[in-house]
Amino acid sequence: MISDTDIILDSIADGVFTVDTNWRITSFNAAAERITGIPRDEAIGKLCAEVFRATICESACALRKTIETGEPIVNKEIMIVRADGEPVPVSISTALLRDQNGDVVGGVETFRDLSVVEELRKELSSRHTFADIISKNHEMQRLFDILPEIAESESTVLVEGESGTGKELFARAIHSLSARCEGPMITVNCGALPDTLLEAELFGYKAGAFTDARRDKPGRFALAEGGTIFLDEIGDISTATQVRLLRVLQERIFEPLGATESVKADVRVITATHRDLDRLVRNGDFRKDLYYRVNVVRLKIPPLRRRKEDIPLLVGHCIDKFNRLKNKRIASISPDVMAVLMGYDFPGNVRELENIVEHAFVLCRGGMIQIEHLPEHLRPPEEGAVISGTKNLEELEARFLLDTLRRNNWSRQATARELGVHKTTLWRKIRRLGIELPPVDGRSKRSAE
Repeated sequence: MISDTDIILDSIADGVFTVDTNWRITSFNAAAERITGIPRDEAIGKLCAEVFRATICESACALRKTIETGEPIVNKEIMIVRADGEPVPVSISTALLRDQNGDVVGGVETFRDLSVVEELRKELSSRHTFADIISKNHEMQRLFDILPEIAESESTVLVEGESGTGKELFARAIHSLSARCEGPMITVNCGALPDTLLEAELFGYKAGAFTDARRDKPGRFALAEGGTIFLDEIGDISTATQVRLLRVLQERIFEPLGATESVKADVRVITATHRDLDRLVRNGDFRKDLYYRVNVVRLKIPPLRRRKEDIPLLVGHCIDKFNRLKNKRIASISPDVMAVLMGYDFPGNVRELENIVEHAFVLCRGGMIQIEHLPEHLRPPEEGAVISGTKNLEELEARFLLDTLRRNNWSRQATARELGVHKTTLWRKIRRLGIELPPVDGRSKRSAE
């Protein structure tokens, strides 16, 4: 028989359940049935951990913490697992249950299905994707805007950026958007080969050109005929190879080693480097005439530490990728992990972030990545300890907010827009973290201009 209490609980859109002091479920409303896929009759009397199989059940049960401390928990995002094995992101809140005498007799937990919210997040993420490059940073968006025009031209392109920023992704985007997209794209890492081998790789050789050359071998320029050749780390090539490469760019011809006739090169050339070519030219380590040939169109990729607003997007992309590759169902990372990542400078850039997420995937057995799943150099030694020896999570968050405010000339409106939060939410964070703003903010500066 359905009681008045059950009728009231069933009218609530959020899932609601109660437990006694032995952690056995005493009530379970209709929304809880819908979200978990478990009938009320099966849930009643079971341990709550058996029903929800949440990411926090084993080590950090929110309801247990509330019953032990008396402190409620409000809107904590976790993952539960449905009866059919599908993970479901939910937001939970907990409170104590007391009898008429005020004695604690159990606890109550409400939970809200965040699946629709997650879908919206993914949709928003897709809007910031261009040819497999993910970013909502304004510098990167500017590059996205001009990439189609660059691709349509036949001009040589120089892509500059630190290691791990995704220079090859930009090269592939240019190729795929160009008229040469049906042709091959050949990649050569110039810094990975010694000078003698690099020439043979680029231009090929004829039988008898040297002792072990028993047959003709086409070089990368020949293999890229009708398409694009991507010369990565061009700043590492020797002066002798620079001379031969200059001839290819000037005259569109090259000679395989041991050949007596030149070969035409119908190839689009894209180069990349993590080094400062201007300085190499000044020091005499890179030919000025070759520099002018490769630097027709120049793209400079900002490092990840200068576009930290992209970290949540990139993390989501990595999670989707590794879920497919490793056949897992991890949904997200905890707020503490996000705070650590937002406060880290990523010397290895996007490649390092991807490695960090992959490392966490190996260790994570639940549906959400926690602090203990991060590489050791990112983990605090113990609960509440400092990260990297000096900064706790709040300090990391404050540092990230300060960096973003400075980048936006202290404009709270522009900062909130970049972070994707409402300006009142940003203001609450600024006050909570004790951040002091300069007397003249971005809005006053713009009005003065």
